[in-house]
Amino acid sequence: MRPKYLILGGLLLIAAALSLTAYNLWENQRATAAAQQALTAMKEQSEPKGTKSTEGLEAVIPEYVRNPYMEMPVVEIDGIEYIGTLEIPALELELPVISTWSDALLDCAPCRYVGSAYLDNLIIAGHNYRGHFGALHRLLAGDKIQFTDAAGNQFSYVVSRVEELPGSALEEMETGDWDLTLFTCTLSRTSRITVRCDRLEE
Repeated sequence: MRPKYLILGGLLLIAAALSLTAYNLWENQRATAAAQQALTAMKEQSEPKGTKSTEGLEAVIPEYVRNPYMEMPVVEIDGIEYIGTLEIPALELELPVISTWSDALLDCAPCRYVGSAYLDNLIIAGHNYRGHFGALHRLLAGDKIQFTDAAGNQFSYVVSRVEELPGSALEEMETGDWDLTLFTCTLSRTSRITVRCDRLEE
């Protein structure tokens, strides 16, 4: 009788593993679709940004340069506020960035963890879904990243370092003189892939 129980137990474990794999694939596809829908809606709402025709310094100096401590503008889509879009050409990714973070919001798109692009201390968190930040570990020093805020201001960055930090190293995540930080959990969820970036002067 014992071999039959062992076989039954093995089959149940295989079925559970297959169910978990199927769920993870579905969750990846759902999260990717949600981010792309928000991105499309943001592009439809945005207007082309050119140099204003007004006279004086106001015409050429963006408001955030004159007032870097201002709140980042947002675009609201389906009740969620987004601060802009993130482009990572090396990973063929373009993603919306939600203004604040929570576990529920991370299921939709990457989120601002803390900071501001205007103060050169922006930190963005994302799940390790394939269509979100799952491939951050493939980035290399020298890769370019661009963030465009909801007002159309563009910020260009270059990857300086990719490191793996313990999951408990929250203080270390926020310290350092980095203009942009991207991070996501590893598959084991015990550590975080962390991408440190320096801003490129326009």
